[in-house]
Amino acid sequence: MKAIVFHGPGDLRYEELPIPRPGAGELVIKVEAALTCGTDVKTFRRGHPVMIPVVPTVFGHECAGRVVEIGRGVAGFRVGDRVVPANSAPCALCRSCMQGHHNLCDDLLFFNGAFGEYLLIPARVVQRNLARISQDLPAARAAFAEPLACSLLAVERAQIEAGESVAVFGHGPLGALLALLALHRKARVIVVGKSGWRLDRVRALGWAECVDALEVPGAVRTLRDLTDGHGVDVAIDATGQPRVWEQTIHAVGKGGTVVFFGGCAPGTSITLDTRRVHYEALSLLGSFHHTPEMIQRALGLLESGAVIPDPLISHEMDVRDVPDALKLMSEGRAMKVVIHPGRE
Repeated sequence: MKAIVFHGPGDLRYEELPIPRPGAGELVIKVEAALTCGTDVKTFRRGHPVMIPVVPTVFGHECAGRVVEIGRGVAGFRVGDRVVPANSAPCALCRSCMQGHHNLCDDLLFFNGAFGEYLLIPARVVQRNLARISQDLPAARAAFAEPLACSLLAVERAQIEAGESVAVFGHGPLGALLALLALHRKARVIVVGKSGWRLDRVRALGWAECVDALEVPGAVRTLRDLTDGHGVDVAIDATGQPRVWEQTIHAVGKGGTVVFFGGCAPGTSITLDTRRVHYEALSLLGSFHHTPEMIQRALGLLESGAVIPDPLISHEMDVRDVPDALKLMSEGRAMKVVIHPGRE
């Protein structure tokens, strides 16, 4: 099979590999469509010891496909089923899992391989985080399940309700998905980002009001002006930049909720106005990854058509073009790129 293989930071190779065969509890899917992700860009640049502990490995982690072979002992799936494999699976045994925090599992199993014609699904993923999809759900839309589930967990943490004002800091694919989910909950959504192709794209979608952080005296001041001086009810960071984390705190009004969705570099820190956090009863929340429940709920939104993220697809490419797709992503000239592993 043809695949893009990660050999280390900055080293992606287009290779011909044997089609994997499933062992006990495993199955193999033929990938119908895969998506690029900002995490792919970061991992390509500097590696990722958690998500890719062993190299070389086939790259990519957002996809949908069809079951082509099933290993011994697999129940609940059969050849021909269309499925979405989440890129992780919890152990279901540790303290975090027992408390229902499956995204915080002490032994969270990550796996990759979406940028290949065939993908071997580990037994634990088959058992705990492989979802069947309908025959008519477009594969590229189904592949949004993982990033949509991550975004849905953040929206759930914020408890966004109809009529609330929500500011999303970040105009990349995840920022756009967060905006789309808040809009689905009938909130007023404002996206804060830097001028350029991506912000223009989000503005053109009509999902949210847009604030250009480079053209106004201050994004926080603008958000307060847009909310009659009160500040927004919910602010979500989707940039992973400490200074933007601080901006999200300044952007909310009394009783406001802040969700730190974007992961910052290790060792970084922020400064808090402790008086304001205390006396204005602010809620500061972290949100990480997804859970099997969120994957199922995200797929429910996609299957029903309640959430349609298709407009975020800006390019379609063949698997050999993954390096070009990641370059477009890193330069802010693409949102989500659909990769077709089986197409020449």
